[in-house]
Amino acid sequence: MKLTQEEVELLNSKIGMRYLLADKKLQPEKALKQTRQELELRALQYQMIKLQEWVIRERKKMVVLFEGRDAAGKGGAIRRLTARINPRHFRIVALDKPSEDERGQMYFQRYAVELPNPGEIVFFDRSWYNRAVVEPVNDFCTQHEYRVFMGQVNEFERMIVESDTFLLKIYLSISKEEQARRFREIKRSPLKRWKLTPVDARAQELWDVYTEYKDRMFDVTDTDIAPWKVIIADKKSEARLEVIRYVLDCIPYTTLKHEVPEE
Repeated sequence: MKLTQEEVELLNSKIGMRYLLADKKLQPEKALKQTRQELELRALQYQMIKLQEWVIRERKKMVVLFEGRDAAGKGGAIRRLTARINPRHFRIVALDKPSEDERGQMYFQRYAVELPNPGEIVFFDRSWYNRAVVEPVNDFCTQHEYRVFMGQVNEFERMIVESDTFLLKIYLSISKEEQARRFREIKRSPLKRWKLTPVDARAQELWDVYTEYKDRMFDVTDTDIAPWKVIIADKKSEARLEVIRYVLDCIPYTTLKHEVPEE
């Protein structure tokens, strides 16, 4: 492999050397790709800082919700989005199964209380769309409850958007083969095994049923006011970059020119 001067400089950088020496067998092409991805990630994360500064300064409200099959990489994408921004001005919401009282409430109630205050960003690691796919597939809700949700969700989101809140809906899409591979990887790791649930155990078996409900969700809820963004996520690093690019592209944030202090 013949390297350009720019590629040699990249590989000789601290990041490039780390990736180049990570494998016993030197793979400069792989190391170059990883180096470029990390540099782009850092640049995008810097822009996320600027976006958050604008949200705080202008007292904007912003919701980014993530959906996708089990092991699609929702948590990892959220971690990259939030790695550099101010933790006092964002929240990650990953609700557990509803309590007895919550089961008696209007379905959207426990999600509505998690919506952002002015100057805040909220990231949902799964959201009210549990009732669109996961719950009906696994018989966690009745078909009547499912139909009621599907009839109400667009109006709920219209109210969010019309209350001057940015609402971004991201679906991370993985193949059946990639999900199976990730499940095997999780099972082999004692540090990751806790991630597997009884629902995950049936995900492959119920793949086609999930697909049916997912397609119906898109048909009904991919609206002009709150569209879905589907990101192919079989390659985690590329998907994470695309997620951040999408968020930055959707928000019309502006930056302040910082004055250079006089010497």
